[in-house]
Amino acid sequence: MQVNELLKLMIDRGASDLHLMVSSPPVLRIDGKLMLLEDLEALSSQDMESAFEQVSNQEQLTAFGKVRELDFPYSTPGLARFRVNALRQRGTISLVFHTVPSKAPSVDELGLPEICKQLILKPRGLILITGAAGNGKSTTLAAMINHLNETERRNVITVEDPIEFLFRNNRCLIRQRDLGDDTDSFSSALIHALRHDPDVLVIGEMRDLPTISTAMRAAQTGHLVVGTMHANDAAQSIDRIIDMFPYGQQQQMRLQLSQVIEAVLSQVLLTRIAGGRIAAFEIMIGTSIIRRQIRDEKIHEILANIEVSKPEGMQSLDQALADLVRRNVITEEEAVIKSSHPAKLQKFLQS
Repeated sequence: MQVNELLKLMIDRGASDLHLMVSSPPVLRIDGKLMLLEDLEALSSQDMESAFEQVSNQEQLTAFGKVRELDFPYSTPGLARFRVNALRQRGTISLVFHTVPSKAPSVDELGLPEICKQLILKPRGLILITGAAGNGKSTTLAAMINHLNETERRNVITVEDPIEFLFRNNRCLIRQRDLGDDTDSFSSALIHALRHDPDVLVIGEMRDLPTISTAMRAAQTGHLVVGTMHANDAAQSIDRIIDMFPYGQQQQMRLQLSQVIEAVLSQVLLTRIAGGRIAAFEIMIGTSIIRRQIRDEKIHEILANIEVSKPEGMQSLDQALADLVRRNVITEEEAVIKSSHPAKLQKFLQS
């Protein structure tokens, strides 16, 4: 089995992901839906071993043999770049290839909210881009960095696992560090990045206490910190950060977070009626009211405040979904599937 031929097929059909596993033919994800390539044979364990060897080097093979799971980039000249995830399941190798465009998209090309352009130009503070895996957080982050690179002169340091979009210096100096090849951990990379005269720190994933602690400290000391996190909405994002800390430190962390938070963008990907996909966003801005709600442990009130703060640039996910339905971009059925509060969605659709 030639992996590069499957990757070419993936690109030709406009798929975002290619799944390879034993006892199944290759599977593509197109516009969010899994499509079985029924004209191809089911893969054997030998096929999977061969596939992994075709796309990895000796160092990656050795690392995978020790930890049995691995993220790494893979490129095919003239075709595309891919983010590869390898893991073992039921004693065999499973691979997923995710397409990474060769050029970082713009905010306008993706149809992102205009406030994304304003937020990335902030001089300091913490911006979180959240959502479930596979909902486009890295792409949104890349578009915002792209806008910064075209607009301001800043020193930007990213820490990624693995590096996805490649940036060239335009107005900014951009250094991209790969977890594994360039650094051992997000937290260690951030500590050393703070000594590299940064203006902006970009964290591929804020997933542990040392990383979050260092990110908060960086935001407090005059840097702009932008990171992604797995959380469904703004309130859950705030709770996740606070809950990372021991109970005795949580009140102090609420105070610090309320001082540095600039925005939380929570996104989901939806299928367009006309084909393709589009992101819908819940947008929370760090206004004085939001900061007070975080500080006073009233996280449950954040959503209600978001819903009535459209003049400040905020919107709930249900408001965003309702707008896309009204503009005939997505179906009502698609919106209901993605909504966490279907009754509220119906209210916004009728208002």
